[in-house]
Amino acid sequence: MADFSFDVLVIGSGASGLAAAVAAARSGARVAVATKGALQSCNSAKAQGGIQAAFGEDDSPEQHAQDVWESSHETADRDLVEILTTEAPFAIHWLEELGVEFTRENGGYRLARCGGASRKRLLQVGDRTGHAITTALRDVVESAAIHTFPKSPLADLARTENGWRARCGDHAIDATTVVLAAGGRCYREAEERGELSTNHPGATGEVTQIAIDLGAEVRDFDALQYHPNGGAWPPNMQGYSIPETTRAYGAVLLNADGEEFTDSLGPRDSVSRAIFDEVENGKGVETPDGRPAVYLDTTRIPESDANVSLPYMLRRYRAGGIDPLSERLLTYPVLHYQNGGLVIDANAETTVEGVYACGEIAGGTHGRNRMMGNSLLECCVFGRRAGSAAAEKANI
Repeated sequence: MADFSFDVLVIGSGASGLAAAVAAARSGARVAVATKGALQSCNSAKAQGGIQAAFGEDDSPEQHAQDVWESSHETADRDLVEILTTEAPFAIHWLEELGVEFTRENGGYRLARCGGASRKRLLQVGDRTGHAITTALRDVVESAAIHTFPKSPLADLARTENGWRARCGDHAIDATTVVLAAGGRCYREAEERGELSTNHPGATGEVTQIAIDLGAEVRDFDALQYHPNGGAWPPNMQGYSIPETTRAYGAVLLNADGEEFTDSLGPRDSVSRAIFDEVENGKGVETPDGRPAVYLDTTRIPESDANVSLPYMLRRYRAGGIDPLSERLLTYPVLHYQNGGLVIDANAETTVEGVYACGEIAGGTHGRNRMMGNSLLECCVFGRRAGSAAAEKANI
């Protein structure tokens, strides 16, 4: 007999898991959240750049969808993309209702253009957007009747007569439906490759394997994404993801000769590839500890923009003895995101009935290459869908 019983069990406490838990609870379900580490430990909280939604007068969900499709090199699931971009504005308003305060100017949102985007549609909370979103969602979870199991990693998931039995840490938990929101595997992949990663140490991918063992299908699973602008120097910044909004506000990539060698606002994979190629062609530079790099000329960013949209980055670098507004940064791509994952339908259900997936663990929405700002959006849009659908299937 299980120690606990719930209608919906959510695995993972990043933005997607928290959004799923809130949506399921508001649908009337008895909800639990189990997570590998502390409830606060997740990749989502580290996301700095922002979240995309079509609010500009020259923009639309259809244009947003087209940008996603092109950035994915026409590999994304068109139906999932349409859901993502159509529901984006509603997700923003939902987050605001939960207490997230996006940066505003001139009576509207302060919007930036990100890599691969044809319009300005990136909303931000300074450069701590993920932190703001996860904090607001976690506050709702902790104030609601949602049971949490921190430091309780999922070790086993088995079908029962009435749903599922999960072994999470020392707990046996029965649930009618399960939402998998445990993120990707890039931290483990980086360790195995001897590379740097932006990821939280908990991003090791065991939950995906548990789902695969149950028969869940995956897609684009080999497509891992490099963040073009990993910090290469000083040592305390190695593996840090320099916000792509640095380039939205004027920073450009330069080689050893001080020449621009790529479109600094191109899709992530294209920019990363250009940096790799420039270094391989002997036009990169070396960090003081011998690592490869190129320059990111952040001195071109207006101080007024940096103070509003990049304060955390400025503090981090200045603490390491470098002022990004007066000297170039050394940068090199770092392993960042699992583009592919578990196959899901419009309700975020996997190919295993009663098991849902949202966030980085799920595939299809981004195809083989994700645009920045769409990961937090996917967490909110499909986290809400997964939670609501899981509650409905549990006959709430």
